[in-house]
Amino acid sequence: MKWKGRRASTNVEDARNRRVSSGGAGGTAILGLVGKTFGVKGIIVVIVLALIGWKMGLIDPSMLTGGAPQVQETNYQPSADEQEQFQFVQVVLADTEDIWTAEFQRIGQQYQPPTLVVFKSRYPTACGVGDARMGPFYCPADRKIYIDLSFYDELAQTFQAPGDFAQAYVIAHEVGHHIQTLLGISQQVAEARGRPEYNQLSVKLELQADFLAGVWANHNRHYLDQGDIEEAMRAANQIGDDAIQQRTQGKVVPHAFTHGTSEQRMRWFNRGLQSGRIEDGDTFEVPYDQL
Repeated sequence: MKWKGRRASTNVEDARNRRVSSGGAGGTAILGLVGKTFGVKGIIVVIVLALIGWKMGLIDPSMLTGGAPQVQETNYQPSADEQEQFQFVQVVLADTEDIWTAEFQRIGQQYQPPTLVVFKSRYPTACGVGDARMGPFYCPADRKIYIDLSFYDELAQTFQAPGDFAQAYVIAHEVGHHIQTLLGISQQVAEARGRPEYNQLSVKLELQADFLAGVWANHNRHYLDQGDIEEAMRAANQIGDDAIQQRTQGKVVPHAFTHGTSEQRMRWFNRGLQSGRIEDGDTFEVPYDQL
């Protein structure tokens, strides 16, 4: 991906020199469990509904920690490689800002970009204390994206999905969740919490975010190098629910899916890539068994 020398977003907050602590080891254990459940890392366990509620800003895990989080300043000094990753993230976010501003104008709306917070280890959010083990995530309560850059090493080594465009795809997916919040889609799904169809709606929400990442890639083609799309498709394949479940627990449990299968994630990303139009990705109109 051609990114050096291009515009960097001013909506990136560098929180790597801040550390959060909270009262009680119980909270750390809970966050560790959620970290193994949420996003592209960890294992799928039976607290799916509570996890999705956290992601949508409906519950605050800090209430279970026994104390409010406290942030302390540190003298953290990033390596040269990590600082280059930070600059890369700034350019990718700027890309999403330019593309979605234009796309929202096309459909008669105004885009409001999110803030992206780069942190280390743990950090307080409006959705509770974020943990690096969760992988990148979006908090609709404060409309911010959170990422620990060490995740990119995990993406390359554990998930065998290296490459700068694979990294960019991850950010574009989280920006997709921000778009869903702006359009009121996330709120509608949140209102279904506790209903039998809630987990299926969660999968549709995630696949739509993959579609929106594909729309972003469509408008970004002139900056792509040969093999970039394959990098993104490889990442989508490696972080499907079925692939993660098979890797971590040796079997696939479809009723526990929260993000969609590898095939579904690749297919919806590719649909967005081919379409380039936000209105062509209504996953909620598609029957669940046809996703």
